Amino acid sequence: MPDSVANAPPMGRQQQAWHGSGVAQRAWTRAERRVVLRGFFGRLTIAIEPLIVAVFFALLPIGMLLRGQEIVLLLTPIFAFAALAFLAYAIVLIVPSARAVFETFAPIYTVDGYVRYRAAPAPQPRYYVAVLSADREMLGEWPLREWPASIGQRVLWPVLVEFSRHGGIHRIDGRETGVLPSDTTPLGIGIARNAEHRASPFQ
Repeated sequence: MPDSVANAPPMGRQQQAWHGSGVAQRAWTRAERRVVLRGFFGRLTIAIEPLIVAVFFALLPIGMLLRGQEIVLLLTPIFAFAALAFLAYAIVLIVPSARAVFETFAPIYTVDGYVRYRAAPAPQPRYYVAVLSADREMLGEWPLREWPASIGQRVLWPVLVEFSRHGGIHRIDGRETGVLPSDTTPLGIGIARNAEHRASPFQ
């Protein structure tokens, strides 16, 4: 692999300065947005449980205080810490899927350009794929789970690529990458197992 590619920098000033001007774009289809919303509501049903527990720990000292239990002054810091911990857990669960929903209001870009693969140096090898314009301007870069075995050692490919800024590459020459399934079950049940079965290259 050429050193110039292996050591290419990740998204930097060039990527941050790009705002999609001059690149073909389209809105998300209803089917695509429905998949994301189902995943969001599925994650929301999981986040409800720690949120309820957080509310319980927040209200418990108030209930004890109304009953005149003096020990509440000693237990309040413990209950407050528990409430904040469960609230933080609920937020961590919901933020990625909420971000994905907001992404559906941004366009999906279509570029007749290139995809470029690169490997970051040790200690732990990391792999990335980038979308380049026809002028080889980097438009976006995303981490990969592993180096795609099907491409061999070739790192630059001329393709027609469809991508979104947050989601990554949706299609390469019309073929889906697995970053967004064509459909999913209500509430996203089994989505993790399906993603593993699709073997999406993206992290």
